[in-house]
Amino acid sequence: MASLSFKHLYKKYPGNVTAVSDFTLEVRDKEFLILVGPSGCGKTTTLRMVAGLEEITEGELFIGDKLVNDIAPKDRDIAMVFQNYALYPHMTVFDNMAFGLKLRKTPKEEIKRRVEEAARILDIVHLLDRRPKALSGGQKQRVALGRAIVREPKVFLLDEPLSNLDAKLRAQMRTELTKIHKRLQTTFLYVTHDQVEAMTMATRIVVMKDGLIQQVDTPQNLYDYPTNLFVAGFIGTPQMNFINAFLEQRADGVYAKFGDPEDLNNPVYAYFKIAPEKASDPAIKDYIGKDVVIGIRPECLHDDAASMTAFPDSVIEADIDVTELMGAEILQYVNCCNINLVARVSNRSTARAGDRIKIAIENNRLHIFDKDTEKCLIH
Repeated sequence: MASLSFKHLYKKYPGNVTAVSDFTLEVRDKEFLILVGPSGCGKTTTLRMVAGLEEITEGELFIGDKLVNDIAPKDRDIAMVFQNYALYPHMTVFDNMAFGLKLRKTPKEEIKRRVEEAARILDIVHLLDRRPKALSGGQKQRVALGRAIVREPKVFLLDEPLSNLDAKLRAQMRTELTKIHKRLQTTFLYVTHDQVEAMTMATRIVVMKDGLIQQVDTPQNLYDYPTNLFVAGFIGTPQMNFINAFLEQRADGVYAKFGDPEDLNNPVYAYFKIAPEKASDPAIKDYIGKDVVIGIRPECLHDDAASMTAFPDSVIEADIDVTELMGAEILQYVNCCNINLVARVSNRSTARAGDRIKIAIENNRLHIFDKDTEKCLIH
């Protein structure tokens, strides 16, 4: 097994295009680390540099304690699982899984042992004599994983391996991959644009944007303590609500004022109080009387009477545009002073589209961001 060490990695292409900038990270042995971010953020390029499929422009990459910048892909002791499975259509499942071992001239008995052991782990023993065209998408994905497992590599590299599966199978395979990682006790480096995959499987997540690392942390810490607006908006479904607000000092505390000043003859504003413990935070002192961005998770907006009582100073009125029944909960898409918000409320809520309702904001769970730098001031 092995750790990975990225030291100031850069990937630059002709035309002054920089895909990855100053990528510095330590991946621990046996860690399930996920690179996540929008398309074009550099996550797949980073994975391909580890695999040796992309040349490193600057910096150093270590697998274990071995510098691998100039080492051929076949000698890096890694195995890669691709998005499109890359199975040989004319070979059986057994032969697909065994192919890499045969190229390395591994003894037949050892090949048979490794393939059968991987097939048991992945529950595909009954498929070993079939060809890829007779397999479902989920089965093909398992075969691609099996081909990587039999090599017993130091590091597994997975490039959006679940993106071709339907929603139900994707959820099942997330669970399976987590089990496989625990069983194999090896290092996984996984790339996805799907933050649900990242949140459910990773021991740590690397959030990337424009080739730069934005934040590295555990899934829960990323959700609770985002370092900037981008991370706050990227992690979480539905995404965090953002309100451009003005912090106003009053006799009884600090209030957020927000709304639509476009109609100068009839500007529309709403107000809610910032929780005292947040308003007294030294990081906020210099922002009183200035514009900020306030972030509120959908689950921190409530339409029930108990919440109105609990947060009496942070109740706003809003019009419901759309409601979505999700089974265990309802998503309310509302409008307050021409600002769109999403609330995640109980499935017992009777409010419907077209209703004007009161919404209580959990003002002790706000995130406040600097409007210019987009950095988080307080959580």
